[in-house]
Amino acid sequence: MTLLSRKADYALLILQYLHVHGSGNAREIHEKFRLSKAFVANILKELVKSGFVTSTRGVKGGYVLARASAAVTLAEVIEKLEDGFKLTVCTEHGEAGNCDVANVCPVKAPMIEIHRRIMDMLRGVTLADVFAPPPVPPVPVLATLGIRTPTEPTNHPNA
Repeated sequence: MTLLSRKADYALLILQYLHVHGSGNAREIHEKFRLSKAFVANILKELVKSGFVTSTRGVKGGYVLARASAAVTLAEVIEKLEDGFKLTVCTEHGEAGNCDVANVCPVKAPMIEIHRRIMDMLRGVTLADVFAPPPVPPVPVLATLGIRTPTEPTNHPNA
């Protein structure tokens, strides 16, 4: 089970491409990630409709981010592209949905709270956070991999 659909996952790839390159078109993105060109075009259309991307027609046309990556949260993207994120059927506004045991369920309230916490966390993560390069591991991690740093003393007798 995955929490993100393929559409949302690929939308993040497309948004990252536009973040890095400043602009792009369906062909470039299709070639970069080897995704179906039609699927890329449909996702771009949905990203425009959702207000994450703007498009320009014509020979030099293409797509650009509508807002800075630091101004868009992961929760916002998921909520718009996934028609709302639901951990369980009863977590959307506490409604029972399709659940036959919602009125006697002992885990309904805890699941609603877990859902709230997940969404709060996702609201604190921006696309800029997601697209940032991974941090360089601290020196102790490098040492455990057998990699010496220039400031690390050598234990070798001939060094």
